[in-house]
Amino acid sequence: MQPRRIARELALLSIGQLSSNSDRLASQDLQAVMVTAVRTLVTEVQEALESASAELKRGNDRLLDSELKAIDVESSRSMIGDAIDLTQSAVNRLGLALDFPEFIQLANQQSVRDYTLELITVVHQKGADIDQLLEESLVDWQLNRLAHIDRNLLRIAVAEMMYLGTPEQVAINEAVELAKRYSSDEGHRFINGVLRRVTYQIARH
Repeated sequence: MQPRRIARELALLSIGQLSSNSDRLASQDLQAVMVTAVRTLVTEVQEALESASAELKRGNDRLLDSELKAIDVESSRSMIGDAIDLTQSAVNRLGLALDFPEFIQLANQQSVRDYTLELITVVHQKGADIDQLLEESLVDWQLNRLAHIDRNLLRIAVAEMMYLGTPEQVAINEAVELAKRYSSDEGHRFINGVLRRVTYQIARH
């Protein structure tokens, strides 16, 4: 796995929890970044499991109360189907957590730490400009209504395109691959569409 790919993943998982103060951020060591990333991933797994459990209970309760009415049976089936999808998402997140020992070994490079912190620093320092560009590129969505994973994925990709000299197609492809790992089933398509509109906005500016 390439150092920059690992750095993007670490930045995505730790960006919301590391200090936005550039001096403090520069003093972070790789271990601190890794601990933050692991905590984020654990939280993601817990939330996914809790959502799946709640949806499964709702579907089960509706099924028990339906008295075999066709419309209610279909509704409860749909709820249970959603619960199964959420459970699958949680299982996938657990799979990512199990990959972390190998990930930590690969990430133990100075270049990974440096690029991770550079990404986070740029997103914090240029956040207003990045968010404005994203708002202009969203169709029927507001940035603050997106899942935080999707929001931070978009911010990292825009930071790379606008400030770190990453070719637009590379930034888009990397964001899409991360979305396949961490976003919802349709997340990677959404990320791809927004970032393609971002490139159009950048060209206009």
